[in-house]
Amino acid sequence: MFLATAARGRDISAHSKNEIIFAQGDDADSVFYIMKGKIKVAVVSKDGKEAVIALLGPDEFAGEGCLIGQPKRLATASALIDCETMRVAKAELQRVLRDEPAFSQMFMSHILARNARVEEDLVDQLFNSTEKRLARLLLLLANFGKEGRPEPILAKISQETLAEMIGTTRSRVSHFMNKFRKLGFINYNGHVEVHSSLLGVLLADQPRTVNQPD
Repeated sequence: MFLATAARGRDISAHSKNEIIFAQGDDADSVFYIMKGKIKVAVVSKDGKEAVIALLGPDEFAGEGCLIGQPKRLATASALIDCETMRVAKAELQRVLRDEPAFSQMFMSHILARNARVEEDLVDQLFNSTEKRLARLLLLLANFGKEGRPEPILAKISQETLAEMIGTTRSRVSHFMNKFRKLGFINYNGHVEVHSSLLGVLLADQPRTVNQPD
């Protein structure tokens, strides 16, 4: 398989936790394929405020903007846990997309799935409460729907990161995480374990009674 081994135009690298893989403002000259681990993609404003826009895992890509002519990276990608990535030069990826239909189809499926996720995130931010946004994010991080049941969230993701991803404060995330735990929707056992019952928060037409207004 094209992404299995290093070759001309393809370099495999290991990244330790918190290591920057590419930085906002760097030359956009390649795409990164995630072989192992999980990375965080974030944008920093001029006043230093960070917004996490994606958490990506194995078999996903980062830095695709170079393929549509972006000269500079618009975000910073860093290792959330120890990672292994393949850096594919822009010219090499363009060649493979042109010459290998099977890879081209796989890459297109990835792009379409990412686009759908961005649209869903926008709708989530515009119309859902903080409680529902957090519930949806936890289910996504636990890969709910991919294998029929949620998996433990192996990467230790801080409440600050969760807050940045859903556009709220750490204290609001803490409030709802504690609520979800008390209701049996999640467990803390070294890592967060998400239960299918958390889906009920998303499906509820009316918000559950809380001690603190949203």
